[in-house]
Parts: sequence; structure tokens; C-alpha cells
Amino acid sequence: MQTLLNPQQLHLTILRLAHHLTENHKSLDNVVFVGIQPRGVKFSDRLIQAIQTIRTGEKISYGIMDITFYRDDIREELHKATKTDMPFSIEGKNVVLIDDVLYTGRTTRAALDALQDFGRPQKVELCVLVDRRFNRELPIQPDYCGKTIDSMMSQKVKVEWDREEVVIY
Repeated sequence: MQTLLNPQQLHLTILRLAHHLTENHKSLDNVVFVGIQPRGVKFSDRLIQAIQTIRTGEKISYGIMDITFYRDDIREELHKATKTDMPFSIEGKNVVLIDDVLYTGRTTRAALDALQDFGRPQKVELCVLVDRRFNRELPIQPDYCGKTIDSMMSQKVKVEWDREEVVIY
């Protein structure tokens, strides 16, 4: 096991991403943030908290989305659906999808399919904490990325929120 981001680096990375997002979106009136269940939600919760400290008093539209039934690679651990909470329309909005690790791109593809049930966005951006640059199965790249790494297919990258670190096994 190797640590990719220790607690201090993780905190700074989330803060940097929050600043990058707020710099690129001068106003958040037309922006909605969507955390992807299950693992992207802990990251998106922290990212939204950081954005709220930067944009105090500004209304932030934030929801979470379950993509279980939109996946094309149903695995045993993904059969249990989780909660979707998007109390807003994404029609004509700039949507920022948020996930912890981008690897094959299949989760992002499923999230794009799921978004269609909530309207037609003007634009969709992808924000990830870690981009596992190689072994992508779909042509998907993040617009905002905390850390880019090169890893082998046999390795696993995991965000350990209880220990506040990102590790590779």
C-alpha cells in the first residue's frame, strides 16, 4: 500500500479544486453540482463545503445521484441501489458531475445517461479527485482533477475517508 495523498494534501487538493471551480464559474446561478453515488458523495460533500466557504451567501444547487441501474457492467457489489436526491431541474444548466476516482469511464457514462432523466443540461463537466489516466475504456476525460496517476490494471486506488487519505494497493 502506498499513500498518494495524506490528510493535509487531501485537504489542500479539495480546496484547490473548489477555487478552480469558482474561478471558472463567476456566478453559481446556472450551475448545479451532482455527486455520484456511492463513493463520489463523500468527496462531493467536502468539495461543496469548500465552495461554500469561498462563496459565502451564494446559493449552491447540490444533489446526489444513484447510477446503479444505468451501469452496463453490473457487478455484485453494485446491485443495491442507493439514494438519488436532486431537488432541481438541470434543464439548461451547467452540471458539474463529481466522483472520487476516474478509471475506465463507465461510471461517468452511466451518470451521463442518468442525467437525461432530469432534463437537458447546457453543459456537463466532470470533477474527480483522482484520475487513473491509463486503461480508460471510454473517451472520457475530467475537466477538473485533483491528482493524475499512472497505475496498473491490477492496482486499486481508494479514498479512505476515515483516515483522510488516498491510497493505492
